[in-house]
Amino acid sequence: MSSFLNGLIYEKRGKDESAPALEPERRINNNIVLKKIRIAFSLKTDDILAILTEQQFRVSMPEITAMMRAPDHKNFRECGDQFLRYFLRGLAARQHVKKS
Repeated sequence: MSSFLNGLIYEKRGKDESAPALEPERRINNNIVLKKIRIAFSLKTDDILAILTEQQFRVSMPEITAMMRAPDHKNFRECGDQFLRYFLRGLAARQHVKKS
């Protein structure tokens, strides 16, 4: 899964030859998936909030930024399955509209 997401980043953003290759993580969780998709699609926190609002999923800006923090940070929040599900559904709908 991690290798797929790294490939998605390379496909959407292009590979930076000066940077070392992305190493696949051995253990992946919802927070890592959310961060990698955010990077691949060049999404800002406002974009994530808009996507979730379109899906009628209530979340605040501090909750989203807490999910982007390092796991050892005191304000870190784990990304739940429901959050990721609504985000992926909204992102798919948004990308589908752009292609049409």
